Amino acid sequence: MITKLVHVAFDAALVSTAIAGLRRSSGFRPATENISDPTFRSAAERFLGVGETVFDFAQATAVNSSYFTRNPKSSS
Repeated sequence: MITKLVHVAFDAALVSTAIAGLRRSSGFRPATENISDPTFRSAAERFLGVGETVFDFAQATAVNSSYFTRNPKSSS
């Protein structure tokens, strides 16, 4: 039972992180202000906040790692 809970939590964090990456790369974001129930809106904002935190951590790790390099933007 606990392993299933951990699996679902990991999957939720992964989805939230993918949404954070989408927001960062395209500017599109879920419209949480359209959720009428304040409890569900707050839960959705916390869910998305977890993804932002995980994305920030992954980005900071990549920037400080010798395994990743930044490609210069081409002017074509």
